[in-house]
Amino acid sequence: MKSRTLRVGLVQQPCSEDRETNLYYSALNIREAAADGAELVLLQELHSGVYFCQSEDPARFDQAEPIPGPTTQALSELAQELGIVIVGSVFERRASGLYHNTAVVLEKDGSLAGIYRKMHIPDDPGYYEKYYFTPGDLGFTPIDTSVGRLGVLVCWDQWYPEAARLMAMAGAEILLYPTAIGWDERAEPDEQLRQRDAWVTIQRSHAIANGVPVVACNRVGHEPDPTGQTPGINFWGYSFICGQQGEILAQAPEDDPTFLVAEVDLGRNEQVRRAWPYLRDRRIDAYADLLRRYRD
Repeated sequence: MKSRTLRVGLVQQPCSEDRETNLYYSALNIREAAADGAELVLLQELHSGVYFCQSEDPARFDQAEPIPGPTTQALSELAQELGIVIVGSVFERRASGLYHNTAVVLEKDGSLAGIYRKMHIPDDPGYYEKYYFTPGDLGFTPIDTSVGRLGVLVCWDQWYPEAARLMAMAGAEILLYPTAIGWDERAEPDEQLRQRDAWVTIQRSHAIANGVPVVACNRVGHEPDPTGQTPGINFWGYSFICGQQGEILAQAPEDDPTFLVAEVDLGRNEQVRRAWPYLRDRRIDAYADLLRRYRD
């Protein structure tokens, strides 16, 4: 079993309505991560602007862009300059009236290696994503890059073990989650901690159940509700990188903009799966009911 070390980075930042400033700070931190040896850098969900899904506003569709488009062009130039792979996030305008929440993967040479369209779309107070985003239609398909086969998923996808499993079953060597999640200020402190711990735990469990590293990149800072009906969202940061057995390799604080870099060994996937052969022991003959909504 050969070692295949990969230095992975992520950028955790607050965002404003100023797209150019957001991209400037993303690029600044990507450069810092690359200077620290990162070969792959993950950005948070919808990193070029605020999390606009706190309300339903038709004017927000004006922010959507095609792929390729301005954001992919900026990330492409940066990836080529630094010689790294970058995973970004775009509010994709696919056609008139058809929009997606889309992750984009830029290769070291600046080419577009692939995209992933968010599959699970939430619709909860403060997270009105079904108004904006059409569910993805590309399935759970990893993206091949020069640094490995990437299983890219987006935010709400992170709560579904089925998504992580299908990526792993298609050969994903590492799972990456750009995300935007935080607290409602009205929640009790104990409940806030339970929510954040659940967010960390479920993603660490994906690493354990599939024998692959996981990278989760979240935003930080307070973003007000534009309608004034709620206190807004305090994004809890806490971005992290963990190994194949869920061990935390690097973790960001809950309230500071920062970048993280950690080394993962993709060659260890084989070692861990030999010791914990979950894929071997799956009872695929007994799982048919997973295609049902509920077992009444």
